[in-house]
Amino acid sequence: MLGKPVIKGTRITVELILERLGEGLSIEEILTATPGIVRDDILACLSYSSEVISRESLLAS
Repeated sequence: MLGKPVIKGTRITVELILERLGEGLSIEEILTATPGIVRDDILACLSYSSEVISRESLLAS
């Protein structure tokens, strides 16, 4: 994990959830495969990711 954001109270990274969604898994499939998290945890991952991306600024080269 090494400093990566995780779902509170777990060792499940936001990155893992986003990867699974990117692979085409549904929220329900992720919940079934990942005991200990709930739908709101996945929605929080999406919200967090959106916030991080919106704060990024592009540097002109």
